[in-house]
Amino acid sequence: MMQHQLAVQARFRPETLERVLRVVRHRGFQVCAMNMASSGNPDEINIELTVASQRPVELLFSQLSKLVDVAYVAYQQQTSQQIRA
Repeated sequence: MMQHQLAVQARFRPETLERVLRVVRHRGFQVCAMNMASSGNPDEINIELTVASQRPVELLFSQLSKLVDVAYVAYQQQTSQQIRA
């Protein structure tokens, strides 16, 4: 599986993280690591996601960008690793 790192900047609301995770799951990606922190602005959060899938990351990137509370999505890097269950 390919691993991808995404950085998401979004509005700080209780449902924002749930929406992001739902999109990740519906697009067929597995969350390998996640970090969420508030930014300098108390109304915004930064979410760093490491996801894995055989599917192209562009599918996830475009859907996350469409979420109403998401202000910014950045694709950071791509690494090739095997995920073992």
